[in-house]
Amino acid sequence: MKYLLTIIISFIFILNTKAQYSTKIGLLKYNGGGDWYANPTSLKNLIAFCNKNMQTNINPEPVNVESGSADIFNYPFIHMTGHGNVIFSDSEVKNIRKYLLSGGFLHIDDNYGMDIFVRREIKKIFPENELKELAFSNPIFHQKYEFNNGLPKIHEHDGKQPQAFGIFENGRLVLLYTFECDLGDGWEDTDVHNDSEEKHTTALKMGANIINYIFTQ
Repeated sequence: MKYLLTIIISFIFILNTKAQYSTKIGLLKYNGGGDWYANPTSLKNLIAFCNKNMQTNINPEPVNVESGSADIFNYPFIHMTGHGNVIFSDSEVKNIRKYLLSGGFLHIDDNYGMDIFVRREIKKIFPENELKELAFSNPIFHQKYEFNNGLPKIHEHDGKQPQAFGIFENGRLVLLYTFECDLGDGWEDTDVHNDSEEKHTTALKMGANIINYIFTQ
């Protein structure tokens, strides 16, 4: 079963399929007190953008999935966000690691305040592996949309340069951590954070690149 999810992913990303929806994506529900449910409109907007502009066929409703549940294996892409503490139990660590090594992908987007907690928990999942900053030349920035300077800056936070970090296994990017960027806020309805249409679209384009990268690798 180790490579079963990888095989499934290669078949479910079908353009203009006759099936109602070819796949679903998930939002990770975690423990520790952080608001995993932040940005309620973000994934819906990202899905709608991808379905319209890349002819994907993703179910318009993302699914909440618990970090310790076997249900995560049903979703090739899982998004995680929030502002506060994150705690993975030993069983959750094993489950997430197995999911990622079996072909799944986790995108963690710091909605501000997650950094110290996220780094600690990622280390529990991959104790032998270090987060590596992605170079601007990484293919994830050069899918349908070009981001020659890496991640776009969506919200200021601490005014630092946005950074993308990854965990690689056998040359495959299995986990993406976006920091000082806040893509999820940018994906939300524009009136939530009073974002301009340009900023909203920029965030969605980067999100679409992530989706396209995952489903075409």
